[in-house]
Amino acid sequence: MKNTIQLTLMMIFLTIIGIRPAHAQTQFTGWLATFQNYKLSPKFGLYFDAQFRSTDQWRQMNALLLRPGVNFYFTPSLTGTVGYAYIPQQRISSGVTGYLPEHRTWQQLIYTHTTRLGHHARNTAISHRLRLEQRYIPKHHAEDGSLVHDKNVYAGRLRYFTRAVIPFGGAHTITAPAFTQGFFAAVQNEIFLNIGDPSPVNGKVFDQNRAYLALGYRCSKQFDVETGYLNQYISGAGSNSINNHVLQVATYIRL
Repeated sequence: MKNTIQLTLMMIFLTIIGIRPAHAQTQFTGWLATFQNYKLSPKFGLYFDAQFRSTDQWRQMNALLLRPGVNFYFTPSLTGTVGYAYIPQQRISSGVTGYLPEHRTWQQLIYTHTTRLGHHARNTAISHRLRLEQRYIPKHHAEDGSLVHDKNVYAGRLRYFTRAVIPFGGAHTITAPAFTQGFFAAVQNEIFLNIGDPSPVNGKVFDQNRAYLALGYRCSKQFDVETGYLNQYISGAGSNSINNHVLQVATYIRL
């Protein structure tokens, strides 16, 4: 559907220019990611993604995200997943830096469909993902030059993600074939909303937004590699906010 892609592009454009205050802190980071799906039967499969995220100016690791899950294939277009995430992340207290993990449980639904951008164009895949997260965030303090873990506090979050994979070139036939190899553009946007009591995080409903544009290559039906620019806007407590410019390299495996 052309309207879906147009809406996605409009969301990204408005996000980048519209909601950021001029005094937002600016960062430049790098993310490495892999997203993997393994279909074990017509109804069940395994999911896993891992991400390495750097601190500002790529100085050191900021976070490592390990997120396994179990897929449930309801229909060819609708997949549900339940899983767990382990996320050791750099934290600072009174000038002391260390790594403490956030634990998450999560559930999601992904609906995928295809459309045509032109009469002779290849199929464009569009996915919509709704994810619910239960976050257990560590609270800490500095003691004798190291971080001491006090307790975990709970915070709920809802995420909506939409992504379009647009193949370059096209098939000059009436019926376009499935896209199994070649270059493509990927455009996506994801909004994060806090649900329940937001006081353990930023005290607001709006948490962050991620807008992304990438160039990729589909090596086969099972494997993609892509690199692109991700703009992450994080709304902090009070008037604090972060505008993070991210260079991301990612692989996608589908077996």
